[in-house]
Amino acid sequence: MTVARPSNPVDVVTLGESMVTFLPVRPGRLADVPSFDRAIGGAESNVACALAAFGHPARWVSRVGADGFGDHLVERIAAYGVDVSAVRRDPERPTGIYFRTAGDRGTGAHEVAYYRSGSAASAMSARNVDLAAARAGRVLHLSGITAALSRRCRELMRELTAPRPGRPLVSFDVNHRPGLWRDTAGSGVLLELARGADIVFVGEDEAEQTWGVAGGPAAVRELLPEPAVLVVKEGARGATVFERGHHDHVAVAVPALTVDVVATTGAGDAFAAGFLSATLRGLPVRDRLRHGHLFAAAALTAPGDLAAPPARGQADRLAALDDHAWGTLRLGPGWTQAEQAEEEANTP
Repeated sequence: MTVARPSNPVDVVTLGESMVTFLPVRPGRLADVPSFDRAIGGAESNVACALAAFGHPARWVSRVGADGFGDHLVERIAAYGVDVSAVRRDPERPTGIYFRTAGDRGTGAHEVAYYRSGSAASAMSARNVDLAAARAGRVLHLSGITAALSRRCRELMRELTAPRPGRPLVSFDVNHRPGLWRDTAGSGVLLELARGADIVFVGEDEAEQTWGVAGGPAAVRELLPEPAVLVVKEGARGATVFERGHHDHVAVAVPALTVDVVATTGAGDAFAAGFLSATLRGLPVRDRLRHGHLFAAAALTAPGDLAAPPARGQADRLAALDDHAWGTLRLGPGWTQAEQAEEEANTP
């Protein structure tokens, strides 16, 4: 897939809610944890931060409250090199926050407490968001989380995914969050938005939960033939990409890496960032998937919602490994810093 290069220097624009995250200082129930460390989290801003850290001009579009938490979000995201000039402040609604336990989401003991109802971001609409800024990049990245926040947010998502002359390449991560869909069934909305996008990311298990699709990646592609690129994530097995070519659909599968997991939070966002980065750089499909896996491995081996990706040279070197070397590669905590530390140690 070739991504057009507009005169605007922004590679990727992401739009969606970010929240201040409170992470416990030790394991235990939320009722028992005495204190928390503050961080940031948001699917779309995670993608923007990872891309900016990797050297891509990136912009985040959203709304936050005119409060200290809003200040913190904007300042932290800007510190990654993300353009936050199109983030608007809402004097009447607060910035969303959430608390979670130290246990990973895959454990039964994991707890998350969201305080985002009525947040500034949930009031986003086609009338109060800078649409020109949102459409100014080569790629516009969205997720299904935004559509779940409110009716006005759904209308905004439909506006941004509607066919129109000069529309940027639209990337859509399904990101189905059943707990957020309280006023309407999300499956139909998410299917509509996915069918209007150019690149779609969806988990195999997520597709079954959302749309009742069983039968593996090919069955998901049968449901979603419209996107030019469909990425079906298969967990620890890897991921499969379906790309529409000149004559037919081309499928490429790449196994996941062996990773010593610290936390799974943010891994899907990191995967999307790695895949989009490689797409913007015009890399072949296999390498796009491998960059997705490498970015995800950086997130999986770090705590919190957001982890710095590997350096570009390191990512390119690992993505170029032969199939055997890729299959035997194992990454653990600190792997993204290890090569840099070795280079510094060998520098005269």
